[in-house]
Amino acid sequence: MAYDRYVAICRPLHYGTLMGNRACVRMAAAAWASGFLYSVLHTANTFSIPLCQGNVVEQFFCEIPQILKLSCSDAYLREVGLSAVSLFLGFVCFVFIVLSYVQIFTVVLRMPSEQGRHKAFSMCLPHLAVVSLFISTVMFAYLKPPSLSSPALDLLLSVLYSLVPPTLNPLLYSMRNKELKDELKKLIQWVQYQHQ
Repeated sequence: MAYDRYVAICRPLHYGTLMGNRACVRMAAAAWASGFLYSVLHTANTFSIPLCQGNVVEQFFCEIPQILKLSCSDAYLREVGLSAVSLFLGFVCFVFIVLSYVQIFTVVLRMPSEQGRHKAFSMCLPHLAVVSLFISTVMFAYLKPPSLSSPALDLLLSVLYSLVPPTLNPLLYSMRNKELKDELKKLIQWVQYQHQ
């Protein structure tokens, strides 16, 4: 998404050649393949860890830090190492996104047209907000000191990064649709009228 925004705003005349069907298929295939490889590595490592403190995970899904709490051997160090590599790769992606948006905002702030700046910001800020929410909650969940760990906080953080961003994405991107905005205004007015 950050690269798409970068090309659309910073290189609009080259958008058709840089973001053609072939480029989109390659980026989607790379994202799917890396996600699949990432999940296979974590799943294989997780199944190889012996659990001696029961098998009840205090989450709504089998999250790695929760499974590591149930481990009773040093075999979990492989999973910790894989998590460290994952954090590093996530940080590299985050840096790429930040650099893309720095370049985007540099170009947008030089635009003479107020309407052009508004359109560019309305296109970029929802993506940036969702990515920031996801990355900040994941980093806090995985990097927080053990003294701050509690089942309620862990559950809240996992909900924030696993459910909220995918739920917000369609809503934020569809809010640019004028018909949807009009219908949402009608719905809000109807709800207010019903409560009066």
